[in-house]
Amino acid sequence: MNSDREPGEAPRWTREELAAQLDLSPEVVSAMQAELPRVAEQVVGAVRAEVPDYADPFKGEMGHNIEHAVALALGGFLGIASAEEAGGPAASFEQVYDAAYALGRGEARSGRSMDALLNAYRVGARVAWRDLSGSGVEAGLPATSVARFAELVFAYIDELSAASAAGHTDELATTGRVRQRYLERLTQGLLRGAPIDTLEAAAERADWRPPRLLTAVVLPDARSRGVLGQVDSRTLQPTEQVPGLEARPELTVLLVPSSSEKARATLMRRVTGREAVVGPARPWWQVASSYDRTLRVVGLELDHATPAPIDTEHHLPELVLGADPRALEDLRLQVLAPLAELRPAVADKLRETLRSWLLHHGRREAIAAELFVHPQTVRYRMQQLREVYGDRLEDPSWVLRLTIALA
Repeated sequence: MNSDREPGEAPRWTREELAAQLDLSPEVVSAMQAELPRVAEQVVGAVRAEVPDYADPFKGEMGHNIEHAVALALGGFLGIASAEEAGGPAASFEQVYDAAYALGRGEARSGRSMDALLNAYRVGARVAWRDLSGSGVEAGLPATSVARFAELVFAYIDELSAASAAGHTDELATTGRVRQRYLERLTQGLLRGAPIDTLEAAAERADWRPPRLLTAVVLPDARSRGVLGQVDSRTLQPTEQVPGLEARPELTVLLVPSSSEKARATLMRRVTGREAVVGPARPWWQVASSYDRTLRVVGLELDHATPAPIDTEHHLPELVLGADPRALEDLRLQVLAPLAELRPAVADKLRETLRSWLLHHGRREAIAAELFVHPQTVRYRMQQLREVYGDRLEDPSWVLRLTIALA
C-alpha cells in the first residue's frame, strides 16, 4: 500500500495493489471477457452522445483508431484486473499506454484540446465500470470487491489520461518546433531574395499567409520584443544569424506586414523610441530590397538624435551618393581638375561658391547669404570660375556632374 499520505487520509492504492486485492475468480473473468465487445460499443456510443467534440470524429480512419483504442484499453484493463501471469498484464499495459499516447498526438493533430479527450475518458470509465461490474456481480463478484473494482477502473483511466496528455503535449511541441523551422527557412529566404516559387512553397509549408506588403525594420534585438506584441502576428524575425548583420550581433530585423501609407505611419509610431531604421514597403516576395536599403542606411551610422525612427526614404540622396564611394571620389577629382592649378585657399573658396551656385540656381543674393559674403564677391568669384571652366558651366551634362560631385 502507498503510505505517502497525511494522517487520517484514505489510502491511495496503486494499480498493481488494487489488482492484487481483487483476486477475480475465473468465472468472473470469463463473464467480463464475454461482455467486452458489447461494453466497447456502449463506451463508443456514450462518448459520441455525451461529448460534442466526438459526434463526428468516429467516422473514417480516425474513428477506426479511436474504436481500436477503446477495445485495446478495455482488454488491457481486464488483463490487469485478472492478474494474468507470464507478463501478460505488463505487456498489455505497455501496448495500451502506447495507444493512449498515440491517441493524444492524433487529437492534437486534429486540432482538438485535451479537455474533449479527458471528458471522453471520464464517460468511458463510467460506462465500463457500470457494465463490467454488473456482469461481474452476476457471475459471483463479491459486493465487497465492487468498490475496489471501481478504484481500479479510475486508477487505470488516470494513467491512460496522463499518457494521452503527454502525447498531446509532445505533438503540440513538435508541431511548434517544426513550424518554427519552416518559418525560419522562409525568413532567411526572404532576406536573401530567394525566387518567388521557392518563397511560396516555404510559406505554404510554414502555414504562413502572405500579406500584400512587407517592411523591413532593423533595431536592437533587446527592443524588438516590445514591437512584436503591437504589430501583425505574421511578422517574421530570424532566430539564426541575420544575413548582413554579422558584424552587428546586437541588431535584428523584423519583416512587418503592411498594406498602405496609413499602416506605415502606424508602424512608425510603434517603433518610436526603439532606435529603429525602417525600410520601404515592398511586395512580400521582394522584401529583400527593403532590407537591403535598410542595411545601407544602418551603414550610414546616422545619429538617433530624437526618439523618432529613421525612415530610409528620407535619406535617398545619401544612399545614391554613397552607392559607390570610389566612383564618387573619382568624379570629384575629374570635375574639380580645372581648379588644381590654383592656390589651395583660392581653390577652396571657388569650390564652395560653385557648390552654392549650383544649389541656388545662380541666385546671387541667396549665394551671398549662405556664404556670408557681399553679392559683388559672388559675382567676382563666378567670373573666375567661368575663366577656369569656360562653356562647361553651360553644358547640362557638366552641370549634372558638378552637382553630384559637390552635393
